[in-house]
Amino acid sequence: MSPRAESTSTGEVHEGQPLVGRDLRTEELVFNMGPQHPATHGVLRVVIKSDGEVVRSLEPHIGNLHRSSEKIGEELPYYQWLPYVDRWDYLAAMNNEHVACMAIERLGGLEVPERAEYIRIIVAEVQRILSHLMAIGVYGLDLGAFTPFLHQFRERERGLDLLDHIAGARLLYHYVRIGGVKRDVSKEWIDELEVFLDAVEKRLPDYNTLLLHNHIFQERTCGIGVIDREVAVRWGVTGPALRAAGVSWDTRRDAPYSIYDRFEFDVPVGPSPIAGVAGDCFARHWLRVREVTESVKIVRQALGQMPEGPVMARVPKSYKPPVGEVYVRGENPRGELATYMVSEGKDRAYRIRCRGPSFSNIAVITEVSEGLLLGDLVAMIGSLDIVLGEVDR
Repeated sequence: MSPRAESTSTGEVHEGQPLVGRDLRTEELVFNMGPQHPATHGVLRVVIKSDGEVVRSLEPHIGNLHRSSEKIGEELPYYQWLPYVDRWDYLAAMNNEHVACMAIERLGGLEVPERAEYIRIIVAEVQRILSHLMAIGVYGLDLGAFTPFLHQFRERERGLDLLDHIAGARLLYHYVRIGGVKRDVSKEWIDELEVFLDAVEKRLPDYNTLLLHNHIFQERTCGIGVIDREVAVRWGVTGPALRAAGVSWDTRRDAPYSIYDRFEFDVPVGPSPIAGVAGDCFARHWLRVREVTESVKIVRQALGQMPEGPVMARVPKSYKPPVGEVYVRGENPRGELATYMVSEGKDRAYRIRCRGPSFSNIAVITEVSEGLLLGDLVAMIGSLDIVLGEVDR
């Protein structure tokens, strides 16, 4: 019989008394992060099993934004369906429109005027800059840094004003149309664009000082959430997340579409020379900063090469491509967006299917999140820069 002892009124335990808590057991806690949670970047619900602060497993649950946009495209004429594609990745509406219009045009063999092709490239790259600026600032916000968010919104507002001037909207544009673009750009607009590009180039070093070269930011991101080459390729990860893992693949360069083969630009790959390892959260953030610089370079080249001429092809009022099918892909800010279409010779598609990069990118967290702390899981999800409108469609 083991000796017992009584505790005193002061809480002291006499010798021989069993330690309090010696027989306590711990067990996994199952809980939800989201769908109404700022760190999930949209209505994403992540079911997490954790042992204390350590993630043992998780499962992302999607579908809260499902709107059947592909099925709607099979019920509406091509030109009426285009506004719906803006709402997939609502931070890259111009890029969505570009890919969708290329698919429709390729079905019907439409030739897009040269000037319209250049304008499409310009607005697509401006959209990429704005998307990456949002990703840079909001990622700092995820990790507790509020100041970069305010700085990036200053330049982002300038860029949104630019797109507003030519499209009449600040987020969902319906500017890229079948056969060209909605309207031509003016000399005044190009001057505003030059001022915007200068401002972005001038401010990027400030963003780097606030985040990339910040010791606390590096501690929160370096070596965290590593997606290596093999995992990235196996899960179909594309875009900055793939290139950060060390895979040099960019659809604009390696499977060129539109007139991207006329421009010279670098495709940065991880790891970052500043800190961290290939495929970690830091590499993904660093790579987006680098891509902003490359997009500025592409826009300047497009402005220098852009010819005069019309911005719309002659498109029949009742546009009916011949029987056939196409698969068209393009490089969106989050990765490779692709559209598959089947035509039966009518004014609407028989089948439409889309490949959204955020869908594959968010799926990979089920494999790489095990062993992360809960705070690091927030850093992991934020570094992927997902948009749930594109995941659910």
